[in-house]
Amino acid sequence: MQNFTGEKNVFFCGVFDGHGPSGHKVARHVCDALPLKLSTMHQPRPSAKKEGDKDSSHKHWEASLIRTFQELDEDLSMEDSLDSYCSGTTAVTIVKQDQHLLISNLGDSRAILGTRDNKNQIIPVQLTVDLKPSLPSESERIQKNGGRVFAMEEEPNVPRVWMPDQDCPGLAMSRAFGDFCLKDHGLISTPQVSYRRLTPKDEFVVLATDGVWDVLSNNEVVQIVASVKRPSIAAKVLVYYAVQAWRTKYPGSKVDDCAVVCLFLKKRPPVSGTLSDISQQTASHVNEVDPKGKKTEEGETVINCDIVVDPKALEEVNRVNGNTIKQRSRLGSLSRDKITTDFGGQTQS
Repeated sequence: MQNFTGEKNVFFCGVFDGHGPSGHKVARHVCDALPLKLSTMHQPRPSAKKEGDKDSSHKHWEASLIRTFQELDEDLSMEDSLDSYCSGTTAVTIVKQDQHLLISNLGDSRAILGTRDNKNQIIPVQLTVDLKPSLPSESERIQKNGGRVFAMEEEPNVPRVWMPDQDCPGLAMSRAFGDFCLKDHGLISTPQVSYRRLTPKDEFVVLATDGVWDVLSNNEVVQIVASVKRPSIAAKVLVYYAVQAWRTKYPGSKVDDCAVVCLFLKKRPPVSGTLSDISQQTASHVNEVDPKGKKTEEGETVINCDIVVDPKALEEVNRVNGNTIKQRSRLGSLSRDKITTDFGGQTQS
């Protein structure tokens, strides 16, 4: 969203990854409701217009973001049209105002920054922490509130959150919207909010679901995005690489939902046609590429036979470190038969 809250040069971006039987509905609801509630909650202060006060304006944003997340979760608990007892969604969002960047994270989606080092090489800076029960502080909070944290025998390296007296739902994250079966047992909807002042070396921000990060490293992601000549298709190309990596690393598994938003911080010299500041595409598991291509809402073909994938780059992306393992599901026993669909699934952005 551009001109967010009615202010010039304010951008809002977000990715929401649903899980559980009604995860796709919860993700869509939060995707639609959160920006509206935040824009209503955050009222620009007159003093923020002064140059000297801009450095502290992020504190005002931080308070608005935390309050918005918490109130939206309360609203969700009273939403009769949604069954969010054992379903929920992650949320990773950014608000950019001039050179100020506010990052909010709930769950295991992730935000990274593509920036230049002293040798002018593009490098990643991770802006969020994957909020999972494997983190000692998160696990401690959950267990203090009666929740249980343990991994299943077939996934010994994936700690999950369980109800006190039932082996469900087996949630692979420690914070989320929804999942009210665990809200009295340590799962919270309070986001981690951080601030970064952007510099001329910073080039773009990437928000993506864990389906991308499970198969691509931060460095691989920034290399792919930086190599795309047309920003308007950068997110779609990144999803394409992620899908190929899934098929190579986990050939017997379904491809996890992959959603990406790329926010470019600088104008790039146009290659052809009109470029947009924001590249935003959502996709789930792509079974096959339509020879005629798939079109965006603007009618631009973004994935077709004309996309040239560098074999060497793809080989690097598809490196398999160690033995191939099965896909990690977001929920334990409840999500064994989860099926994703083309350009839908349970992810919203």
